[in-house]
Amino acid sequence: MKAADFIYHRAASVEEAVDCLSEYAGDARVLAGGQSLMPMMNMRLWRLGALVDINHVPGLDGLRSDGEDTVVGTLVRYAVLERSPEVARRLPLVPEMVRYIGDRQVRNRGTIGGSLVQGDPTAEMPLACLVLGARVQVTGPDGSRMIPLEDLYDGAYAADLECDEVVTEIVFPAHPQHHAFRERYRRHNDFAVLSVAAVGDRDADGRWHGVRIGLGGVNDTPVLARAAAAALEGSTLTDDDIAAAAAAATEDIDPPSDMRASAEYRAHLVPVYVRHVLEDLRAGAS
Repeated sequence: MKAADFIYHRAASVEEAVDCLSEYAGDARVLAGGQSLMPMMNMRLWRLGALVDINHVPGLDGLRSDGEDTVVGTLVRYAVLERSPEVARRLPLVPEMVRYIGDRQVRNRGTIGGSLVQGDPTAEMPLACLVLGARVQVTGPDGSRMIPLEDLYDGAYAADLECDEVVTEIVFPAHPQHHAFRERYRRHNDFAVLSVAAVGDRDADGRWHGVRIGLGGVNDTPVLARAAAAALEGSTLTDDDIAAAAAAATEDIDPPSDMRASAEYRAHLVPVYVRHVLEDLRAGAS
């Protein structure tokens, strides 16, 4: 199947892209990597009046350090995140999670900004950005604003952006000392049934602080397991600590049923995978 007719615009600047989006008043979308957008259009799940291509806008594909922050342009491809020495050094969780995205062709074209705007609740990049406390910079007719990732979504596939706003950068704070990630899928590179990421810092006495546990595929959006993380503050991550946190992680989920798994199966997996990830986090710090 092919997409319905649409008008194609190639923007030369962010301002031009914003102007084009404003002209279509909600009937246009930004084209970045297109790895989710184009299949949806080809299946006619979306019928748009126009696409605004930002691939030729200078400066949107950059990586830079800003003190402790790491700033990633919206057009940075998954393959860059996967292979960049700077990303591996400053944001080691990100390339680990990128390797679960699609196949090599998808990672060569797909972009971090496109994934965040798409808002797939099973996607790896929204979960990574949530766990790492990233902020998203968007630009519209009234200028730029910064949105914490945990405030970015109204629901599944529903980024809380105005129809004439463009994501330009993702800003990551300093990465915690330790991280771990696991994902459950039916076959390699398929959409996730469930994914769990955790980060945290361990002090010289072996006590953990600032633990954050993110869950993907078990709600309309990626979520933080806040009760589980709170239970670990100041702990030494003993088996009993981990078991208590794994049980508490179910407080923050409302899993869906779909063709890949039932809600009951996902709910069953959450404490199992949270336990495994926390054990990995502990082992990685030893």
